[in-house]
Amino acid sequence: MPDIKHFDPDRALERAERLFWRHGAATTSIQAVTAETGLNRSSLYATFGGKRELHLAALRRYVRLRSAPVCAALAADPRGLPAVREFFAGLVDARCEGEYARWGCMLVNAYAGEEAADPEVRAVLDGHHRSLRDAFRAVLETARDQGQLAPGVVPGDGAEVLVLLAYGVNVRSRAGAGAGELHRTVAAALAGLASGSR
Repeated sequence: MPDIKHFDPDRALERAERLFWRHGAATTSIQAVTAETGLNRSSLYATFGGKRELHLAALRRYVRLRSAPVCAALAADPRGLPAVREFFAGLVDARCEGEYARWGCMLVNAYAGEEAADPEVRAVLDGHHRSLRDAFRAVLETARDQGQLAPGVVPGDGAEVLVLLAYGVNVRSRAGAGAGELHRTVAAALAGLASGSR
């Protein structure tokens, strides 16, 4: 007879995701996970495996539900640089206000944690990096085609700069930087991309 789960695995994974996102994998104990999800260890292990597997599942969930849709929307945006400005305005606001304020990005947090040494974790992080870089490159190519980029700005190189800027916003906001400071920093960085006529 098949085992019948008396809980919602995705709801439990969402709770674990929030815990890992806020506190990091290394400092989150399995006791904290069971307390947050309301599951006992045997149910947790039977469904997800150990803490490492649960963290990987949480990272993948974060990418699927939070990161990938944003990257897809950015890549498809036909406005060019206004889309980049809107992306960063939204990022700063999300990182400094509301439910997830000061949590940073779960993926950027993982880069700085011990878990980044795990090859499977690293593969998730590298995949996210490529997706974000490719989204920025696509929108910068649109900006170039519309005459919005300053002379000498190469979309591929500019995309890498924008990824690093996004990482910096996440790290600085987690460390307590205010929204005003971050908006000014982003504006200064983006000013170097724009042509003088825009």
